[in-house]
Amino acid sequence: MTTAQITDEAQRQLARTLDVERVDDGDPLTIERLRREVDEVDDPEFASMGEAIRSDLSGRVDAELLERELEALSDQLERLPEVREQGIPEGETEAEVLYRELAEPGWEIYDHLVDVDFFESLEANLPRFTPEHIAGTAHELIGSDELTAELEALGFDEQERIALVMDVTNNNDRLARWVPTREIPEEVEFGVEHVPPLHQRAAGGALLWIDALDVHLWQNRVLVTDEILDDGYWDVKALLGGFYLLAQAALEITRQDGLTDSQLTAAITAGAAITIVNQEEICKNVFWITEEMRAPSEAR
Repeated sequence: MTTAQITDEAQRQLARTLDVERVDDGDPLTIERLRREVDEVDDPEFASMGEAIRSDLSGRVDAELLERELEALSDQLERLPEVREQGIPEGETEAEVLYRELAEPGWEIYDHLVDVDFFESLEANLPRFTPEHIAGTAHELIGSDELTAELEALGFDEQERIALVMDVTNNNDRLARWVPTREIPEEVEFGVEHVPPLHQRAAGGALLWIDALDVHLWQNRVLVTDEILDDGYWDVKALLGGFYLLAQAALEITRQDGLTDSQLTAAITAGAAITIVNQEEICKNVFWITEEMRAPSEAR
C-alpha cells in the first residue's frame, strides 16, 4: 500500500510559500518544524469571512447529524486498508458495493449541507482561490494544532499530513481554474444556472469519484495493476480527509468554544482544495489507464 509521495522540489515549494528556511534534499519537512517557524496569526480578513458564515448559518446546521455521520466517516477511513486489500470489487454480473460504502456517510452530510444552504453561504462569503488566499489558508492550517491534530486522529501520518498541506500550497494554477459560479463567463457553452457553488462541486465531486470506483475497477479489472490500486488508495484517503475537514468546519459553526473564525475559514478552504486536487489526481492515476500504466495483456 502506498502513501503520499513527496518530492524534494515539492518540499522546497512549500517552504517558499510559508516563508520558512529553505530545506535541503534529504531533510524532510515536518508539521512540528513548520509550526515552529510559521507564526500563528488570527487573520482579520479570514476572521471576518468566518464570522459571516457563522452568522448566515446560525441555528440551521444539525450538530447531532453531523457528529453521527462524521464518526461514521472516520470508521470508513479506518476500513480503507481492508478495501485496498481486496482491491477490485467482486461480482459476476455487476460490481459489488465496496468503495461506495466508504462514501455513504459523506452523502448524508452532503445532503444536509445542501438542504441548509451551507454551500450558498460559502459562495457568498469566500473569495476564489488566489495565491494570497491559499497562502493565508496554509499559515492558518499549519499554525492551528486543532486542524492538523484532526487529521492525525483520522489516521494520517506525518508524511500524509504534509502531503495534504502541499495539496493546498503547491497548486495555485490548478485551484485557480475552479471559480465561484458567479464568476463563470456567460458565454460558456453550458448553462451556468445549473452549476452548483464551488465548494459544493468540490465536496460532491469527491464523493462521486469514490462512488464510481466500484464499476470502473470491476469493468477494467484486466487492465488494473497493484500500482494503480495503491495510487487509488492514497487518492481516496485524501479525498475523504479533505471532505472530513470541510464537514468538520460545518459542525464547528454550531460550537462556541471550537475553532476561531479565521480557523473556520482555513478549514473550509483547505478541505475544498484537498478534494479538488485529489479529484484530478484520481482521474489521472486510476481512471485514465494509459497503455504504459495497464497490466500486460495475456493475449500477447
